[in-house]
Amino acid sequence: MTALMAYRSISRWSGALGVCAIVAVIRPAHAAEPKAVVELFTSQGCSSCPPADRILGELAKDTSKIAISLPIDYWDYLGWKDTLADSRFSAPQKSNSHVRGDRDVYTPQMVVNGAAHVIGSDRARIEGAIRDTGKAGKVMSVPVTMSLSGKQLTVSVAGGKEGAPVQGEIWLCSISKAVPISISRGENRGRQVIYHNVVRNLLKVGDFNGNPGSWTVPLDSVVRDGIDAAAVLVQGGRSNKPGPMLGAAFKSLH
Repeated sequence: MTALMAYRSISRWSGALGVCAIVAVIRPAHAAEPKAVVELFTSQGCSSCPPADRILGELAKDTSKIAISLPIDYWDYLGWKDTLADSRFSAPQKSNSHVRGDRDVYTPQMVVNGAAHVIGSDRARIEGAIRDTGKAGKVMSVPVTMSLSGKQLTVSVAGGKEGAPVQGEIWLCSISKAVPISISRGENRGRQVIYHNVVRNLLKVGDFNGNPGSWTVPLDSVVRDGIDAAAVLVQGGRSNKPGPMLGAAFKSLH
């Protein structure tokens, strides 16, 4: 799932959700066009991660990029239990590495556009991966928008490029834009780190087959304490065989 495939099999709030799908025939009038989705696998127990967390925060300020953090828990045994981590994030990390064929899983790992990975603290390599993956025809080629109306959030996805049929999935991420954490044990003992655009929940809203469509989600299915933004990811492939990122959007909710 790149980064987010971990939640694809299960969602904490899925039992309470009502998602209404509407087939759309018109492309969104003001579709946002970010150039890249950058996913950072990070851990509060990883001494190499704070520089990558800072870079993720810088990338999050760039409207041409959608940058999100996915905290993992496989370093918890080093002496500090990550307070934001979810064990399910490690599954997409592995699935993505299997599809790439390199089987590289580590922190801090940046996955760029679902197609390449680099060390999360290497800004030059991150920018290089954004340029390189952006040359592929389908990557980030599908316009995506989100709109708020009352207590509902609507996700609209335009059609794919003509003559290029593709299958994928549409996922809605609940985001906490800035979470300061004081770490008292482990490799980062005594440090306070701010984690940016942290994914706190993920909801599948539909499948993508190249055709345009819209999905309406109750806002209370997305928002809980600490959630102040949402991101939509349209990614090719399936959970066990993720493909490139086809499109995405980000929206503040407050």
